[in-house]
Amino acid sequence: MAVMKFGGTSVGTAGAMQQAISLVSREAGKAAPLVVLSACSGITNKLVQIADAAGRSDLEEAMRLAGEVRSFHLNLIDELIKSDELKKELADTVEQFSARLEMLVKGVDIVGELTERSRDMFCSFGELFSTTVFAAAMKDQGLNAEWVDVRKVMITDDNFGFARPLNDLCEANAMLMIAPLLEKGTTVITQGYIGSTKDGRTTTLGRGGSDFSAALLGSWLNDNAIQIWTDVDGVMTCDPRLVPEARSIRVMTFSEAAELAYLGAKVLHPDTIAPAVQKNIPVYVLNSWHPDAKGTLITNDPERLSGKSYDGLVKSIAVKKGQCIINMRSNRMFGRHGFMNELFGAFARFGVSVEMISTSEVSVSLTVDEKSFSEELIQHLNSFGEVDIEHNVATVSVVGDNLRLSRGVAGRIFNALKDVNLRMISQGASEINVGFVVQESEVVTAVRNLHREFFSGPEDAGIFETPAGTP
Repeated sequence: MAVMKFGGTSVGTAGAMQQAISLVSREAGKAAPLVVLSACSGITNKLVQIADAAGRSDLEEAMRLAGEVRSFHLNLIDELIKSDELKKELADTVEQFSARLEMLVKGVDIVGELTERSRDMFCSFGELFSTTVFAAAMKDQGLNAEWVDVRKVMITDDNFGFARPLNDLCEANAMLMIAPLLEKGTTVITQGYIGSTKDGRTTTLGRGGSDFSAALLGSWLNDNAIQIWTDVDGVMTCDPRLVPEARSIRVMTFSEAAELAYLGAKVLHPDTIAPAVQKNIPVYVLNSWHPDAKGTLITNDPERLSGKSYDGLVKSIAVKKGQCIINMRSNRMFGRHGFMNELFGAFARFGVSVEMISTSEVSVSLTVDEKSFSEELIQHLNSFGEVDIEHNVATVSVVGDNLRLSRGVAGRIFNALKDVNLRMISQGASEINVGFVVQESEVVTAVRNLHREFFSGPEDAGIFETPAGTP
């Protein structure tokens, strides 16, 4: 059996949803799959806007946006569903969800406070809408499908906004509520991203958590594949918006995929890999609009990794914009133990995640998200030594498992970047990435030069694949 997860763009219109249904139907011909859906593209953002408007008591704006969410899904029903009886039944369900959404808006407006718990409830409506319409459309086309509320399976802690599953309880629920349906040939349609506490309060797993949901469910059900369906032909050698000639990667390891996710690649949610690694379940990243393209296989299986399809030195180049460098110099660092522990304790106290770090005897440079630090943090850091900030920078990382085994990689990287001003350099502790920081204005030059250096030679033939529809 396989888990098929469809992202927002893959179910964002009636045409996209119909394409996804055809893919599910094709998979069901082999074995009934578990289908995990995100909200339709743009809906979660709109639900966040509704929550924010309700929180600031802008009732008119919140209700207007809620009306747009309602109309979007009613129009989706009109385009997808042929049966008048099913169309009416489904429209009634959408009206019920919409009434509950509007009731939540009014409740937050009356209380005058938007909590993380309330925000999670707002955001959950996107997946409830999309899966309800999708399951009904499958039934309308004579396919054997059943809608399941994942909140009865995905039981989490009460860390609203970033809840973590209670694994043993979730696994037991999955085997009790989902496995029997799949075994008798029923395709199960359920939600990504959301869950609930033991006492039934809705939670979310964080933005992008639908990938995580799919991987968790696949591991609990001991499935043989997790398929992540997107609108691109797998994991790319680079962001094609920066490098138009970027190609899809045919095979990569779990460690490479995880590294890319944490370093800024948008195809996979960073947490997705962990459950798959635990059970060694292969993950396929595929394009719902080009289903016959090979996409990317993520695995640790030595047989699948052997041969020319994996021999590339570098797998991908990841970029993370919106960063800043915090440079600190202090003579207290020289020959003294415990300084770094105190320094990172300060970042932990202010809830700031450090992205990249480079140190010397009396100085340390690190990058953080531009939006994450405050003046209070900087004032606190001044107690450690001299501090200065460099804004408008980006991290660029060259990733590949074979880097750890290869000589001369650094020389090729720096030769490719001879025309770029490197503000900071860091070798990843995992030894599968080399990262550096450049001004945002130089990102395109840096990435294109690196891509030309590592992906333009004849030795790359057969390792990567030109995306479908590309000349």
